[in-house]
Amino acid sequence: MSSLLFDTAPAAESAVESGADRDRAPLAVSFPVHAFSVHAAAEPGVMPRILELFAKRGLVPHKWQSAACDSVLTIDVQIAGLEHDTADYIARCMRQIAGVDAVLTSERFL
Repeated sequence: MSSLLFDTAPAAESAVESGADRDRAPLAVSFPVHAFSVHAAAEPGVMPRILELFAKRGLVPHKWQSAACDSVLTIDVQIAGLEHDTADYIARCMRQIAGVDAVLTSERFL
């Protein structure tokens, strides 16, 4: 996904930049990044069921990290560009998957 940059800083009058000019960065159009943290039983069917919720919507997570320790599976997923309502719906669907104990969500803007 590409990001758009809009430069609102005025052009510098001289070739030497002042400290204030260096501090002005181009304004970027922010977009939401949703993070999901899933805690579940370490069963082989849990991961594909979580991934399926994104795949059937044509979405590819930007980050996927999973770890199994004894009988506990932890999956951390980050995906950009989701609408808030869609992210909430996906989280509710994750909570209904057999073997999932908890789903935590967060949203930040880049």
